[in-house]
Amino acid sequence: MTKTHFRAGLAAVALLAAGPAMSAAKNPMVGGAAMYPTRTIVENAVNSKDHTTLVAAVKAAGLVDTLSGPGPFTVFAPTNAAFAKLPAGTVDTLVKPENKATLTNILTYHVVAGTMTSKQIAAAIKAGGGKATLTTVQGEPLTAAMMGNTLMLTDAKGGTSHVTIKDVMQSNGVIHVVDTVLMP
Repeated sequence: MTKTHFRAGLAAVALLAAGPAMSAAKNPMVGGAAMYPTRTIVENAVNSKDHTTLVAAVKAAGLVDTLSGPGPFTVFAPTNAAFAKLPAGTVDTLVKPENKATLTNILTYHVVAGTMTSKQIAAAIKAGGGKATLTTVQGEPLTAAMMGNTLMLTDAKGGTSHVTIKDVMQSNGVIHVVDTVLMP
């Protein structure tokens, strides 16, 4: 066996050993976890250490089955740090059973029907003369605009959130990680 054949063999073994991780190579890592395009939004989100609050909120709101369904959905997924920006006690209050309707209202405000990649959103912004209105599953609009190369969302209350990781493809849609919780 020549050195070239040996190296080629090692490369093949390395690719085989990488297994499923290679299928996520095009998708960014989120919260230290590989995001697999063959998994649903919920299946991937539960592995992100940066989205434990979002996952708990989705469970408390009873949205696991919906976001595990066929979709497709575009989800603007707030990180734990985004939830931490809310006034003290807000998350604890929202996940109580008596506040399920309010929590569902907030979470579905982060979801748009269909799959909208960052390129599609940017094209809508360009076509709209610098802004695009995205209708959320909750029913109220989000306004999308570009701030330099960063996609920025403005909620119904005038708050802004920035997409920090874009185009995390899922089997039932796409996730864009955001740095602030959006409020209807």
